[in-house]
Amino acid sequence: MTYHFTKTLAMPFDAAIDHVTQRLADKGFGVLSTIDVSATLKKKLDVDFKPYTILGACNPQFAYKALQAEDKIGAMLPCNVIVTQTAPGEVEVSAVDPVASMQAIDNPELGRVAGSVRDMLRDMVEEL
Repeated sequence: MTYHFTKTLAMPFDAAIDHVTQRLADKGFGVLSTIDVSATLKKKLDVDFKPYTILGACNPQFAYKALQAEDKIGAMLPCNVIVTQTAPGEVEVSAVDPVASMQAIDNPELGRVAGSVRDMLRDMVEEL
């Protein structure tokens, strides 16, 4: 089982972040956090790394259902979506598969919630 859904887009990096953020919103997800990995690596380690951003996406309705089913699930939220530049004018977008990431939790209700979120994230990536 793979742990992510991935698609390559032909667009500038910053435009891709805006595009993905909008497509997430169209599916009911907000971006709670934005982590600029390349800037952090430069600041902390003084190394150059390709443009790489992690978007912490959350669908409030499903997050609430997940928290009701398993109160410690917050340790695994939000759902991460990465945007990384693979070549000039080309980016790769990958979203976590929440079913794969929550396999170790034996909770059927949580599994149903994760399955719904998986479908939404997979559709979002496919529709980019």
